[in-house]
Amino acid sequence: MITGYLHPQYAQSLSPFGVPLELVRSEGWVLQRSIPDSAFHDAMGCYPIFCCGNWPQLEADLEDLAAGLVCLSVVTDPFGEYDPAFLQRCFRDVVIPFKEHFIIDLSRPLETFAHPHHRRNARKALRELQIEKCACPADFLDSWTVLYRDLVTRHAISGITAFSRESFAGQLRVPGIVAFRAIHNDVTVGMLLWYEQGNRAYYHLGAYSLLGYDLGASFALFDFSIQYFAEHGFVWLNLGAGAGAGVSGDSGLTRFKRGWSTGLRTAYFCGRVFDQTKYQEIVNVRHVPPTNYFPAYRLGEFV
Repeated sequence: MITGYLHPQYAQSLSPFGVPLELVRSEGWVLQRSIPDSAFHDAMGCYPIFCCGNWPQLEADLEDLAAGLVCLSVVTDPFGEYDPAFLQRCFRDVVIPFKEHFIIDLSRPLETFAHPHHRRNARKALRELQIEKCACPADFLDSWTVLYRDLVTRHAISGITAFSRESFAGQLRVPGIVAFRAIHNDVTVGMLLWYEQGNRAYYHLGAYSLLGYDLGASFALFDFSIQYFAEHGFVWLNLGAGAGAGVSGDSGLTRFKRGWSTGLRTAYFCGRVFDQTKYQEIVNVRHVPPTNYFPAYRLGEFV
């Protein structure tokens, strides 16, 4: 059964940022984008990671994709069935380790790997909070949108990760969505969104009210989520990476995720130029300075 980031409804939820294109053989999705001030198009993988149901067929899909695009960039699923040599064959121009994702091996009991500080905070939070799995995540669109808008304002989030209510309305209906909420005095003060795919679940997003932060809702929600997925037969969890590009050092988010994890897996940033002439033409017209950013002509797009 196709679920989560592999499902066409997830790609469709990101349609404000590009036209979803299906990679039929490899069972993945990318977003075709217009290149500003140009008649050409490029594509990017769906946020936050590019997943395939059939990785060995990706090379053939990219050959078909080449006819209509200038280039493609993706961040790979760290659980993908590939090695760096395969990515080099597929993407040719750029293959670099991008982020280390914190993962959980659910064959291990929670108490053997979660940081004692995290478990203490979870127990303390649970004295004030009730945690529940949302039977129908779409019913909590209003609660989620309010929490996430506060997050966007607090951290000045922009671009694709700011999302819209319409995008979230789609995401909360994607097969495989799992949502948990923290409740205090009948009010939702925090929520986590996950996507199930096969024997894995991927942490998607989380958001909390100010009271939720004060009461430690994040600790209670992650503690509950990990136990839920372990009890329901999942093998791996992907908690995602810390903040920023590369391997985050000691940010609060990094410390938080590290405290729940059993290890790391690498996500790769990959890029391929399909039409070198058009690519260079766009770069030259825009007088792009020397940069490692890919595609170079989109330098600064997420600043």
